[in-house]
Amino acid sequence: MNVIAISLLVTACVFVGGLFGMQLHRWLPEHHLTKETQDVVRLGTGTVSVLASLVFGLLIATAKSASETTDREMRSYAADLILLDRTLRSYGEGAAAPRVLLRRSTARTIQDIWPTPGGHFVGLDDVTAGRMLEQVQEAIRAMDPVGAEQRSIRDQALLAATSLVRQRWILIEQAGPSVRPVVLFVLVSWTVAIFISFGLNAPRNTTVAGAFLMCSFAIGGAVFLILEMDSPFQGMLRLAAQPMLKALAEMGP
Repeated sequence: MNVIAISLLVTACVFVGGLFGMQLHRWLPEHHLTKETQDVVRLGTGTVSVLASLVFGLLIATAKSASETTDREMRSYAADLILLDRTLRSYGEGAAAPRVLLRRSTARTIQDIWPTPGGHFVGLDDVTAGRMLEQVQEAIRAMDPVGAEQRSIRDQALLAATSLVRQRWILIEQAGPSVRPVVLFVLVSWTVAIFISFGLNAPRNTTVAGAFLMCSFAIGGAVFLILEMDSPFQGMLRLAAQPMLKALAEMGP
């Protein structure tokens, strides 16, 4: 189920909860609707509302932090690609093979994460792209430096390539969701219960129903933001491809 469908489902559940509360007011006997009873319900609902607000804020902050961290690391990864290519360029003609492999690996990574229209999203854990980056390491090791300067450049390039492999695996490990579905499910359940209590104490008219609908869309929008930011390589809020595209453009002959 995609993010938009989940958000709309949450919106519908919250809205139906409010309407159910309004209908429940008609079903309950009078002694369950006394002022004292309603005050207790309001007090309990207020407590849960504060708790739900705190958890919503925490989840949004967690998802935003994870997205920003991934963005910084992708920009760092792109910068290191440029640095490695320029290091190999300074080596001379003997570094042509690893440079070609580096361009192919970068292009494959871009296609995996930001596919062209009609393409298929693969993600960072593409075995072929990872193997290409490892082949860059092997090609650098196979270079035959002449003199101390080229030997130093080869060692620098090998360290940079090893760092890139390490960064790639870190990005793969961090690509998973940081917000657990069960936490979101419990939070939405709290919200539905809150709206049921709102409906129980609310007047039965279309204005209240309209207010419930707007509030339900706001809750659904919050869930949308959480899920979108928790998947930085997919969806409407996915990370920009410009840093990687610029890195590929810098790898010209």
